[in-house]
Amino acid sequence: MIIRNETESDIEKIYDVTKAAFENHPISHHTEQFIITALRATGALAVSLVVEVDGNVVGHIAFSLVTISDGSRNWYGLGPISVLPEYQKQGIGKALVHEGLSRLKALGAEGCVLVGDPLYYEQFGFRSVPDLTHEGVPQENVLSLPLGDVRAKGMVTFHLGFTATE
Repeated sequence: MIIRNETESDIEKIYDVTKAAFENHPISHHTEQFIITALRATGALAVSLVVEVDGNVVGHIAFSLVTISDGSRNWYGLGPISVLPEYQKQGIGKALVHEGLSRLKALGAEGCVLVGDPLYYEQFGFRSVPDLTHEGVPQENVLSLPLGDVRAKGMVTFHLGFTATE
């Protein structure tokens, strides 16, 4: 398994991996591949990593800046994260999260936030905190991980690319 920055030649593969990963996901709107395309098109992908196995791209993770109503700076959103169904439950997603968070720290990030399953993301140190919310999302699914001294509070707004539907 090799984790590396995405390259231009990976773009179509990332689209396909993301589409396949979310195709049967029960709480997906099935727009994740469009979100990544929109984030890339606007230059919002701060960290975009792929996993290669035997020369094939089988996973991807994206991080982009978020806005927090308290004015906290250098906070990033994790997502989407995708692994081809036949490669899931093999540690690829975990490796992507660890490497992505390491890259965020190297960029001087103050923290990371996501909307997801607390049972999965708590293993990385993410927690739901009552002072950090995202409109329309149950509090227990808004998870954050401070990477510096700043503890963000308020409403989280992800990049406009997260509204992409095609």
